Amino acid sequence: MFSDNLTPALLVLADGSIYEGWSFGAPGTVMGEIVFNTAMTGYQEVLTDPSYCGQIVTFTYPELGNTGVNPRDEESHQVHVRGAIARSICHHPSNWRMAQSLPEYLKQHGVPGIFGVDTRALTRKLRETGVMNGAISTEILDPVELLRQLQDTPSMTGLNLVDVVTTTEPYEWREATETNWECFSDEAEISPASLTVVAIDFGIKRNILRRLTRYGCRVIVVPADTPAENILSYSPDGIFLSNGPGDPAAVAEAPAIVKALLDKQLPTFGICMGHQIIGRSLGAETFKLKFGHRGLNHPCGVTQQVEITSQNHGFALDADSLTDAEVEISHLNLNDRTVAGIRHKTLPLFSVQYHPEASPGPHDADYLFREFVTLMQQHKQSA
Repeated sequence: MFSDNLTPALLVLADGSIYEGWSFGAPGTVMGEIVFNTAMTGYQEVLTDPSYCGQIVTFTYPELGNTGVNPRDEESHQVHVRGAIARSICHHPSNWRMAQSLPEYLKQHGVPGIFGVDTRALTRKLRETGVMNGAISTEILDPVELLRQLQDTPSMTGLNLVDVVTTTEPYEWREATETNWECFSDEAEISPASLTVVAIDFGIKRNILRRLTRYGCRVIVVPADTPAENILSYSPDGIFLSNGPGDPAAVAEAPAIVKALLDKQLPTFGICMGHQIIGRSLGAETFKLKFGHRGLNHPCGVTQQVEITSQNHGFALDADSLTDAEVEISHLNLNDRTVAGIRHKTLPLFSVQYHPEASPGPHDADYLFREFVTLMQQHKQSA
């Protein structure tokens, strides 16, 4: 079934489970939280999404790498996952957009992967027992020794990974026109840039920046710990809070910054980590989900309207802790009834747990960017 040239690799979980396979990507040993993604497409976007920092991703789709990789589909400047787990790998992809194969890409970025693993069995284990730390190695093939070394890997709970992925300096987002990246059909509705948005970078994806600029926004991206007065110095028409990795409770300075901004009553929109930080700034608590939500077909809604959404998160807002009477739940994840969106009744503020920018995923929720722009236009006209 496999070539003799393949390098053996070992996957060990914190509960002592052992999975043998073969290496693809870079050689070495990596440790992190083992999670699973149920999407049938978008592996390159997943690999480069900063929200996966600190994690080893199990892809449940049976064959990975069919279409290769290309620079246009990167959601950041680097691969952020610590490792990848697959059932089968395509070493000879074919696609008109591809620049290189997936194994070559991971090797270039120094990220190990293991394939030949029964990913369905692994996913069932994670669903039943919850996500846990694990290790992939091409160097340590003794499971006892690999498990011993794994014990020192910190839990995701209490881990601040935003500091690892946030920008170190403010910048204005400008994408080269030659990339010609666009998958939506609403170009006729796009107006020239007339609104200034300051995006707080907890681990922002490029397609969020694309959607904001396509809707007529000048976007300035700032580090996650930027003080409120510095953010306000840009005279923003709106504030955006991005996605990001790790435990939102560990990003200790963020709620105070957001609370100071909310006092200015500027239109504010948060996604994923940004949604959780907004919730915490309003007095709510967050908690770790058993195995998280990672995939492209999660239904969300509260009325008879349902959005099919792209999701990637391991923490959620505690509904019982949303005690502010001015805050209402706008969306629920219809799989487990966790909070998927909130809205303020009097302030121009809303947030969602999922990813309306897609890339990858459905476009059902793209209207939220238009809603954010409308709020900013109304606020600017009334100022």
